[in-house]
Amino acid sequence: MTSATAQDVDHIVISGMAVEAPGGIDSPGSFWSALEAARELIGSFPRDRGWPIDDLLSVSDIEGWSKVCDAGGFLDDAAEFDPAFFGIGQRDALVTDPQQRVALRVAWRALENAGLNPGALAGEDAGCFIGCSPMEYGPAGAEVNEYSGFRTIGKGLLSAAARVSHCLGLIGPSMAVDAACASSVTSVHLAAAAVRDGDCEWALAGAVCVMGSPGAFFEFSKLNALSTDGHCRSYADDATGTLWGEGAGIVIVERESRARRLGHRIYGRLLGSNHNHNGKGKPILVPRTDAQERLIRKTIAKAGIDPGDVGMIEGHGTATRAGDPVELIALQNTYGAAGSGALLGSVKSNAGHAQAAAGMLGLIKLLLAGRYGQIPPTLFSDKPTTRVDWDRSSLRLATELQPWEPKDGVRYGAVSSFGAGGSNAHAIIAMPVREEDDDF
Repeated sequence: MTSATAQDVDHIVISGMAVEAPGGIDSPGSFWSALEAARELIGSFPRDRGWPIDDLLSVSDIEGWSKVCDAGGFLDDAAEFDPAFFGIGQRDALVTDPQQRVALRVAWRALENAGLNPGALAGEDAGCFIGCSPMEYGPAGAEVNEYSGFRTIGKGLLSAAARVSHCLGLIGPSMAVDAACASSVTSVHLAAAAVRDGDCEWALAGAVCVMGSPGAFFEFSKLNALSTDGHCRSYADDATGTLWGEGAGIVIVERESRARRLGHRIYGRLLGSNHNHNGKGKPILVPRTDAQERLIRKTIAKAGIDPGDVGMIEGHGTATRAGDPVELIALQNTYGAAGSGALLGSVKSNAGHAQAAAGMLGLIKLLLAGRYGQIPPTLFSDKPTTRVDWDRSSLRLATELQPWEPKDGVRYGAVSSFGAGGSNAHAIIAMPVREEDDDF
């Protein structure tokens, strides 16, 4: 028996997408416009969430704590929601975590983007995999009030995916995925595996992050790992730390044969994806070059491509002194060692670190770059970090908008992410040259 050729493989493809990002971004088209124009989408802290703003801005007065700037990547419409549209009662809606609300509407738009009618999917053998992390929201559970009895689902991490499956009537596997900042790519990996293994016919995959409290700012101020100037300077020499943000992105994954049979457009083929853990040794918050390098090599082998053909790498790029060099060295030891001249960047420089949803914003950026044949610039990349030797490989930061030439009609890209608990995730995407001239 002969082995299958690349043409024989029924690839898992991405055939629909939707996104919400800071700066009023609510569609792939508006997201691409912002990326193309190198816009920074950072704004001041929201004043409508009951946050202790004065405490936040003065926390650096405490010895050992770093400055917190009045800045972050916040969703404009995180509080906007039409519960009746999704069949949710008013009291239930009030207790429902905003992450569930945003996931519902972004999932709906992703289905429409794929040419599917969200209102006609009841009974579909479709899965739902949503990356998210716990965020403080609403009244405490250990008290008696008018919301008691509604918080079981409203506050449960499981419900980000369960809400979507229940609303749409999907009967395939449904789960929330918490791998910290690696949740997005891990969700796509799990969804693709479920489709490939026949657990479901197709799936929604993505992630969401809406901050119910400013707890992450307090934590990283104490760790002295928060940006002190209100910008997320990914891979830059003058980076002082990360800047927290929000966002959501969901894609549709299915087999290529199904997508073509139903006339769905194909944004990209998921050639390979994988995830792993750092293991023990260093502290749990510290990223590891060896673990990331192992993961990248496994993903390249699974994808079956020459890593030198990869033209764009959407990295994690936390803008922390611990994270950026570790990631860059892993990329240099793999793609760089194979002769790739890929341009490297991070959407965090535009929108801040969207935590569980960070990798999803990066994946959608990569898919849009492949679709339009251009690599967007990474902000603040004119002075790359000197903590790595850039001369040891041909990898470079994307400092300006540049054309992305395909190879044999395909653009190859990769997206990388890692999480605070030691999880790492990586994916390689092949994006065919756009066959039709349609808009989003």
